[in-house]
Amino acid sequence: MSLIQLSLPLILASASPRRRELLDQSGLSYIVDVSDADETCDTKDPGEYVMELSRRKATAICERHPNSLIIGADTIVVYDDEILGKPSDEKEALDMLMYLSGRTHQVLTGVTLLRTSHSGILLSRTFAEVTNVTMYDNDRDLLQRYIDTKEPMDKAGAYGIQGMGALLVERIEGDYNTVVGLPLARVCRELGDLT
Repeated sequence: MSLIQLSLPLILASASPRRRELLDQSGLSYIVDVSDADETCDTKDPGEYVMELSRRKATAICERHPNSLIIGADTIVVYDDEILGKPSDEKEALDMLMYLSGRTHQVLTGVTLLRTSHSGILLSRTFAEVTNVTMYDNDRDLLQRYIDTKEPMDKAGAYGIQGMGALLVERIEGDYNTVVGLPLARVCRELGDLT
């Protein structure tokens, strides 16, 4: 059972197991339809970047789901105006983690919610949430052991706060779920407003 009642089917346009776990927490029923949207983006503004990618992911599947609610989301790590995506290899993962060590960075998750009909998109809401994350001053050996677990390889900024990466984090300011990949409380409230 969910605290939020939706009158339309809910579709998650993401392959992220973390986003699925968060939606499972909400008690909402949903199906996954992974978007194949282009994830290259020219804008350097982090908020615009995540909102644009979330929009692309949601709209890429909307024709397949008339009379539905669709969630598209994208998460990035930003330090000193530099966007850190997923590392391409272990060396890049170590470089990212060394770069973030002992510093405060931002994690942004952009979300697009669509309400569709047979004629297209009826309503659209796009927003970005920001959480500040401060890392401990982690030494290279600890970071290499973390990388050896393979956990950071598919994560923006090369760490997962919901896994062993939590041991690298000193504190957060903001919504924990934004760091995981979906600001769940706000998403559920916005979905309720769309139905």
